[in-house]
Amino acid sequence: MLKWLIRNRLAAFERSFDYDLSYARTLLAADTRAFLTFSKVMGLSRYRRDVPVDAYYAVKLVGTLAEDCGPCAQLVVAMALREGVAPRTLSAVLGAKADELPEQVLLCVEFARATLARSEAADPLREQILRRFGERGLVSLAFALTAARIFPTLKYALGHGQSCQRVQVQGELVSVVRSAA
Repeated sequence: MLKWLIRNRLAAFERSFDYDLSYARTLLAADTRAFLTFSKVMGLSRYRRDVPVDAYYAVKLVGTLAEDCGPCAQLVVAMALREGVAPRTLSAVLGAKADELPEQVLLCVEFARATLARSEAADPLREQILRRFGERGLVSLAFALTAARIFPTLKYALGHGQSCQRVQVQGELVSVVRSAA
């Protein structure tokens, strides 16, 4: 019964976002307990407090692009659009066009990239984020960055990863510029 419920929820998510969850089905088929353990990551991936939605999704996108620029990035774009993030902002993050990003989004993107690169530049950026969004805002961005990397990594490890592709933002194909720093 539990597996049936889980499979139905997976199918509903797939329909809602036009996204293939075969990697999650692989987990479920291997071990229900493994799937339930993995599902706990969802809380981490949805936590957002005291930080604007556009900055939050920009950081998620940077984290996802560090691991994958295919279906996972497309999913983050779809979720961001559904929550009202401007298509221009998403296209600018995907294309690494810093000059087209709103100031607060640029701050968060630069912080995410510096963090991924383990750069000393992350320290002053973190201080700016703390001043602007507080500790919960920083935690939100840290969770977004961390969780965004889990899903594509797991997919690739299970053999469900796909090569890089262009990402659509409201019907427009955007070439991805992969850059962690």
